[in-house]
Amino acid sequence: MIEKMTKYSFILQSSRTDAFLSELQRLGVMDITRSEKPVDDESRRRFEECGQMRKRIDFLRSGVCIGDEDFDAAHKNLQDAENMLKTLLPWGIYEPSTVSDLAEKGVLLSFYRCPIKRFDPAWESAYALTVVGESEGNRYFVIAYTPDTVPDIPLVALQMPASSTMEAKEAVKEAELALHVREKELEVERAGIGTLEDEYRNALADLDRYLANVSAEKASEERIDVMEGFAPSSEDENLKSELDRMGVFYVTEAAGAGDRPPIKLKNNKFVSMFEVLTDMYGRPSYTEFDPTPFISVFFLLFFAMCMGDAGYGLILIIAGALLKKVRSFSKLAPLVTALGAGTFVVGTLFHTFFSVDIAGWSWIPECVKNCMVPSKIAGYDGTMILALVIGIIHLCLAMVVRTVCALKNKGFLESLGTVGWTLFITGGVVTGALCLAGVIDSGTVKTVLCILGAVSAVGIFILNDIHRNPLKNIGSGLWETYNTVTGILGDVLSYLRLYALGLAGSMLGLAFNNLGGMALGDGGLGWIPFILIVAVGHTLNIAMAVLGAFVHPLRLNFLEFFKNSGYEGSGRNYNPLTNKQS
Repeated sequence: MIEKMTKYSFILQSSRTDAFLSELQRLGVMDITRSEKPVDDESRRRFEECGQMRKRIDFLRSGVCIGDEDFDAAHKNLQDAENMLKTLLPWGIYEPSTVSDLAEKGVLLSFYRCPIKRFDPAWESAYALTVVGESEGNRYFVIAYTPDTVPDIPLVALQMPASSTMEAKEAVKEAELALHVREKELEVERAGIGTLEDEYRNALADLDRYLANVSAEKASEERIDVMEGFAPSSEDENLKSELDRMGVFYVTEAAGAGDRPPIKLKNNKFVSMFEVLTDMYGRPSYTEFDPTPFISVFFLLFFAMCMGDAGYGLILIIAGALLKKVRSFSKLAPLVTALGAGTFVVGTLFHTFFSVDIAGWSWIPECVKNCMVPSKIAGYDGTMILALVIGIIHLCLAMVVRTVCALKNKGFLESLGTVGWTLFITGGVVTGALCLAGVIDSGTVKTVLCILGAVSAVGIFILNDIHRNPLKNIGSGLWETYNTVTGILGDVLSYLRLYALGLAGSMLGLAFNNLGGMALGDGGLGWIPFILIVAVGHTLNIAMAVLGAFVHPLRLNFLEFFKNSGYEGSGRNYNPLTNKQS
């Protein structure tokens, strides 16, 4: 749910502003209206510093060395030194000074390298040629000559390095040592990452306070600051007591939609795990509804249906338990565990365990088997029918939510069109369900549908806008009817993806099981390939299934549900001034 907010307006001397903001940071509940982007050179500098610190923390947390400027430089120096040594090794003990001494005496040396197949033995008799060695299919040789007898062979002499072989070896040792030293320095820096994180949090708090200060409206020759902030109404009593103690002049009033207050969500422990999904789309505005309770139920259900395997659910539960031990993923662990538990339950109802049908297992209790989804319903696949039924329920709920919000924000007379559509579609679905359940007979169904149609038509075609000409309303209603009918049909069919993804994962897992069974044969050593095939196959299948089970349920909530519920998600997050920055 969305917490009610109280709007606070402050007037104080500019000289007291920074101290006042520090006090608000200590309280940690007041969201002072401020920019979330740089507003001047100083804030831009602070943003950059915070960004660099965050980047450094993330780098140190990654546990790798590549990416550190000094480490990369040392690594490049080592590569250069190794390449230099690799160039010199085929020539044995190479000394540039020896080459220079011979040149002063009139003996010049040219160094050559060529593929062994291209080496001409006639060169050895024509020139003072010495073969030094062979490496990687190449032959290395030197020709000694005088300035008057330059060798004439179809090769270009190599440009030899100015370093000797011994110097190159020493350079490699020095580069290796420098790289090792940098690795140790990074280890020490990682050990002190807690201090860096504290500095980062303090820098964020200082930046937050600075932005709040510069965002204050200046008045009376810039000696007075006027600020606006929001805090949860549940904090009013304690907050007013603290403000009175500070001796600050302030005015309070209940926040309204026009104030665009920040949005703080208040949900139970289970629902709050799914707030991250709501934030991916956008928090609700102050007059909207919190979609998180609906997402928590339906995303979990849709995810489990897409996975559709009790065995995969157990794997996710284990993964969630392991993620608790990884600091960077600890907040995500409860959600993974919940999704795994849901997958285990739904997978059991779909009687599938690692793509094996467990409906025939004798040790499964009859009460559990009675709850399993039948293979066929009215001649069609049971899970397909279930997916469509759940989709219809999901869409009807979205329409009901849209109607409730419209009635709350616009009033009854301004919402007759919305009420008409919800009454017609949702009422029709409920009536049809009661008929299929045998609660009412077909004659009653016809009567109810006629009444629903007549009442709904008034709102849809005549009173959809009470301020407009009825003839224009009829035209608008006809156009909306076309869009609604075609849209609803497409939306309902979208839920078939729940059935299709579950079926695809099950069939792929079954294929790996069959391949493993073929490798197993009569047993013996066949157990080894069987285990490898099944383990690797199901691992790949789980990875692909998790990806699909995350994306498609998210789409059904963000597109189908949000569209039919009228949700926009244009609110801004509640971001109070606090010293406890994350």
